[in-house]
Amino acid sequence: MRLGPALHGDVADAIRQGVLVGAAAAAFVVPASLNSGLLSELNWQKPGYETVSRPFKATARYAEFGSYSPSPDARHLADWIANSGDNAGADFILIDKKSARVLVFDGQARLRANSPVLLGGALGDDTVPGIGSRPLDQVQPQERTTPAGRFVGERGHNARGEDVVWVDYEAAVSIHRVLTIDPTQKRLERLASETVADNRVSWGCINVPVSFFEAYISPIFMRRHALIYVLPEVKQLQSVFASYDVREQYGSRKSNP
Repeated sequence: MRLGPALHGDVADAIRQGVLVGAAAAAFVVPASLNSGLLSELNWQKPGYETVSRPFKATARYAEFGSYSPSPDARHLADWIANSGDNAGADFILIDKKSARVLVFDGQARLRANSPVLLGGALGDDTVPGIGSRPLDQVQPQERTTPAGRFVGERGHNARGEDVVWVDYEAAVSIHRVLTIDPTQKRLERLASETVADNRVSWGCINVPVSFFEAYISPIFMRRHALIYVLPEVKQLQSVFASYDVREQYGSRKSNP
């Protein structure tokens, strides 16, 4: 067990609203350090670093979306993951910030479920260095971003003892159940609305509906680590991920076994 960075993410919201005080407000608790054998397979590296370019596979393989219509960026990246095997056969999650949605895939790149999400209140794909340890009153509104990149997710707990999935531990960014501490923020209403613009409200963390977290997010991380891909909204997709366009290389024909 180890103590986490200080006041950032949506635990900061709880602190600001007076729910967490004293020592409980000063740290997050997470499991032991990343040491799963899967990590070498997943080509683990510091969160947010660019991925390593992978060669084309001889046979085309595409992600399977069922009846869901993904954004072009989400389709591109999921297809690349399916074709390159970047997920090493593990379940994975895509966060499509432009569409404010989370997509959950099994290890064969088949979409299992999707849901709207709430994201950081500020547009942007980077975190300010050291922000996870910065006092809350020094975090400016324009710094409340949800970082883009390839992350090895890890299950942990916040200071209230609630289970979360750490995305970028050092920046204190996690996926967790939607917070409803401050009624004026209307987070449940934001999740239910059909618009995307009102889904920007958190301090950087990714809020999902409670039932979705318990049914589709938490189980993935019960026994192993898994990859979380957060798509950029300002940067170009291929400047963040060293991906290739599977459909451009092989055409749109389906050749999955």
